[in-house]
Order: sequence, then structure tokens, then C-alpha cells
Amino acid sequence: MQPMTVGRAAALAGLSPKAVRLYERRGLLPTAERTESGYRLFTADDLDVLHFIRQAKALDLTLDEIKDVLDLQRGGEQTCARVTGLLDEHLAAIDRKLADLRRLRRALLTARRAADTAQREGCEAVVCRIIEHAPTDIETRPGGYI
Repeated sequence: MQPMTVGRAAALAGLSPKAVRLYERRGLLPTAERTESGYRLFTADDLDVLHFIRQAKALDLTLDEIKDVLDLQRGGEQTCARVTGLLDEHLAAIDRKLADLRRLRRALLTARRAADTAQREGCEAVVCRIIEHAPTDIETRPGGYI
């Protein structure tokens, strides 16, 4: 396969040219050779890396994590243990987020029920029954999650 421009490499990998340039700038791709007029030229090996990056991004790996895996591979090391470790970290983060969302759902449901009860009992609300009668023992976390 002949060297290809950034646009062609991006199209074949299902990415945007901007993403390809970003990956090169961040060190996920080796610095591309350039034509005399300055156009980047990418090889079939570069295309394989772009496909790998796209697949890794689909698994929600960050660019830093992907770079780490690529650097290990380029250094001749086995990468599967690192990848499974990253996947385990992502799974744990998802489990934490799901637990946070379940707590938030319970708090919202409790607040909604308290508002209904307050309304049936004729309680006056200064601003909004839902917030005024929400449980006060809700644990909040950075980022707005409960």
C-alpha cells in the first residue's frame, strides 16, 4: 500500500483528519513523513494503529491510556495484562457511577413522594415543595452526583 494523505488515512480508519493529526501530536502515531509541500504521509502500519485507537476509544479508553498501551507494545512488552487492568478500572468506575445513580434515583423518588405528601396535607411552599421537603441526609459528591 502506498503512503496516503491524512484525509485518506482518516477516511479508511473511520476518523476525522483532525483526530489523526491530534493522535500524531499526542504521540499515539509516530511523526508522519512529509511531502516536499508539507503534506503528511501515512503508511499501512499507521492505518493499523489508527484502527487500534478507534477500537480502544470504543471501549472508552482515554488517549493517555491508549498511548501507554501503544508505548508498551512498541517497547516489545506484552500489553494484554495492562489492557485487562484498564478494563477492570473502567468497569469499577461504571459500577461506582451506577451505584451513585441508584442512590440519586432513590433520593429523587423520596423527594417526589415527600412533595406529594406535603401537597396533600396542604403545606405551603416558599419556593418548591420538592426541594424544601427533600431528605437532608443525602450524601453529595463532586460533579453533582449523589
